[in-house]
Amino acid sequence: MNFNYCDSLVKYQRRSSREVVVGEKRIGGSNPILLQSMTTEDTMDVQKSVEQSIRMIDAGCELVRITAPSKKEAETLAVIKKELRDKGYNTPLVADIHFTPNAAEIAARIVEKVRINPGNYADKKKFEEIEYTDDSYQKELERIENKFTPLINICKEENIAMRIGTNHGSLSDRILSRFGDTPQGMVESAMEFLRICEANDYHNIVLSMKASNTLVMVQAYRLLVHQMNKEGMYYPLHLGVTEAGDGEDGRIKSAVGIGALLEDGLGDTIRVSLTEDPEAEIPVAKKLADRYISRANHQEIIEAKDWPINPFSYSRRKTIAVHNIGDHHAPVVFGDLSQKQEITAANLFGLGYNYSQTIDKWNFREQAVDLLYIGGNELNFNKPTTLNILQDYTKWSVNIKDGFFPLLNEEEFQNGIRPNGTYYVLTKAKSIQRDELLLGKIKNETNLVLVIETDNKHGLADQRRAMVELINNDIQTPVIFKRNYEDLDQETFQIDASADLGALFIDGLGDGIWINAKNCGGDQLTLSTSFGILQATRTRISKTEYISCPSCGRTLFDLQETTAKIRKVTSHLKGVKIGIMGCIVNGPGEMADADYGYVGTGPGKITLYKEKEVVQRNVPESDAVDALIDLIKSHGDWIDAKV
Repeated sequence: MNFNYCDSLVKYQRRSSREVVVGEKRIGGSNPILLQSMTTEDTMDVQKSVEQSIRMIDAGCELVRITAPSKKEAETLAVIKKELRDKGYNTPLVADIHFTPNAAEIAARIVEKVRINPGNYADKKKFEEIEYTDDSYQKELERIENKFTPLINICKEENIAMRIGTNHGSLSDRILSRFGDTPQGMVESAMEFLRICEANDYHNIVLSMKASNTLVMVQAYRLLVHQMNKEGMYYPLHLGVTEAGDGEDGRIKSAVGIGALLEDGLGDTIRVSLTEDPEAEIPVAKKLADRYISRANHQEIIEAKDWPINPFSYSRRKTIAVHNIGDHHAPVVFGDLSQKQEITAANLFGLGYNYSQTIDKWNFREQAVDLLYIGGNELNFNKPTTLNILQDYTKWSVNIKDGFFPLLNEEEFQNGIRPNGTYYVLTKAKSIQRDELLLGKIKNETNLVLVIETDNKHGLADQRRAMVELINNDIQTPVIFKRNYEDLDQETFQIDASADLGALFIDGLGDGIWINAKNCGGDQLTLSTSFGILQATRTRISKTEYISCPSCGRTLFDLQETTAKIRKVTSHLKGVKIGIMGCIVNGPGEMADADYGYVGTGPGKITLYKEKEVVQRNVPESDAVDALIDLIKSHGDWIDAKV
């Protein structure tokens, strides 16, 4: 299969795209990655919208998006724009449109860019399955073209840009009926509108493929580029993980999804969608974008003759099981205390274990490391029985104990050392790529777990290229990905680790994660980041997942406050996915992955969903959280929190 979706899988380079003009800004071409966000104030409140826009711009926002759900909001954009220009702010404005073509046509004569969602701009979503013949489907496309062409003509006349922004959760019934709830359906939804634009000789276009599920999001963007390449199109991309949530979860999830694409040179403008004030999104987006300013100067990674990894669908690499690693086992998480002078029982607290002297018993949290690397150290206390210890081979071999396993370096393994039972070998990604003799030795071992690390600036591509070599040589040894970080602030560390490691798990390549972080916020942060990456890639679920929209002028309640309230009473429900949506636009569709939904449907009114089905309408907001709990209980997904 042709997996062409970026300019190179081994050498970092930005994907070639045409330049799109948005007011005083340029997207794509040779321009830097542009940062954007969206206001959360009611568009009709001009003063608050202007003040918030200024805070966003002062924080570094280069494109301000404002919702225009109806004609009156679209008309109000003119007042907001004038106020901003009078105050000396010339940042381009984007009108966010859903359902209402006439609002888009008004906005297109005011702002510098309009964003339309092909799933609901001229289409419908009632979760109805419709049988289409080729002829009836073509008639639907003609109907859409008739509705869409007036906006294209205005955009051409006014020389403004357009984003065709597909959302996973708002695919139309027509697309769902023919392509299903798939990345392919997302791509076709956008391509239908893009082909209409091209037929009308309009090209000032940016595209996006947003989803709250990072696997769907990444696969959709890759497929979109693949399809555009086939049709000779080179439009720039706007990247984002929609409904990423807040705090640590929102940052990790965004960095996993957006970072996976930026690593391959995809993406010309980004938005990090956090359930926080919009100005808080910009520093996160900037840290993500800045990672790639000097990336092209990385160490060489050799090309692969055959590329066996399918980037368009998830399939976990086939491995043998070694102890509790590989095969059907969920990816494991490592802790690293090798730099400690002396390791005490108290050091394990940040790694998920707590020792009670009173009852002489270890307790462990849901997020607790599976293996602990101690280097050349000893443990002078009885370890938790569930925790396996990894020691350097030279130290391990002096005093072999149950639950302790050796780590060999590459030289020791090459020299023929083969411990009895399970053992680990630490090697560089470039060694796997270049050393056929090493590959032959690895292939013969059935008790070996491979730890692959990289010092390449383009580390994800380096480690992924090593996996290509293992797969092409039919080596089914389990693999742990190891990355090292030093002297980073907490947010930068989480962004870097998530972007570096996320795509490896999205592509089904990893059996474990080992992050060695020195002076980056402590062991507990490293632990939560490791589990957060696995959660964001859906490869190991260890906590409740919140699909929470970032708020906008359509929002009917305080999203930050409500998300915190729901999180407080549901955070112990491991594996349950809860969608928290501010309005019906971001309702049942956008939370397509959620098990339960909490959606604003009117001032002070909430509608509750079980998956995509309405269960209770117009619940008073004061009662809605309790009603949500009752709904979860009624479907057997509730457990009481441990005291």
